[in-house]
Amino acid sequence: MMLCFSGANALVLGGSADIGLELSRLLIQGKIFPLLTFRNKAGEEKIHENLKSYQGLYQVAYCDFGKRKSIEALFEKVNHPLDFMIDIAHGDFERLVCSADSSDVDAYFSENISARAEIIKRTGRAMLCNQKGRMIFISSAAVEKPNPGQGFYAASKLAAEALYRNAGLEFKDRGITTITLRPGYIDAGRGRRYLQSRQVQSSHGVEKNKILTPKEMAETILFFLSDSAAGFTTATITIGEHLKKIE
Repeated sequence: MMLCFSGANALVLGGSADIGLELSRLLIQGKIFPLLTFRNKAGEEKIHENLKSYQGLYQVAYCDFGKRKSIEALFEKVNHPLDFMIDIAHGDFERLVCSADSSDVDAYFSENISARAEIIKRTGRAMLCNQKGRMIFISSAAVEKPNPGQGFYAASKLAAEALYRNAGLEFKDRGITTITLRPGYIDAGRGRRYLQSRQVQSSHGVEKNKILTPKEMAETILFFLSDSAAGFTTATITIGEHLKKIE
């Protein structure tokens, strides 16, 4: 199926993640110019190394959710009008609820909820310039079926889902839509480390065909950015499978 897109500029939060890189290749091939964010030098180098065949067809920007000035600087680089925003970024914080340090909990929620609200606000304003836009938030099936230690992660994802859903409700009459995707296990980043640490890709764990690849996830995101998925808004869609507990 040939996908068509009503827009030419995209902001990819968490652009150095495996999914972000796969998605950026697809965006560029679809004639969409992505601005990819990175959090550290290693992330920036990873982007340039993986996209070296696309020099001049993308841009990068530093953004650390824990540093509000970096958010301000990011949106000074955002192309106007902004047509698409894909939010893949999320901090690691897997702790048992009753043993986590209070200051770490405060910092985690500030970065992943308060800062995200600021980003959504700024994104909405950038999209209002053209009275259209699409925001996609990559959540997790862990919000419904967390493993032990994922309480804070699941709570922050669920709170972010609410922010995106309400942004879609508030902007729907102005051409801006939002959607949340909840993937299960992905063979990338945090998911890959989790799967490998428990050796769940064996015959005794999750079946391999139940684990999403970064490419499969990127292709799914691309579909929901396309005109073919224009009818979806403020929706939450679970993709793949996430088991509650792995032995």
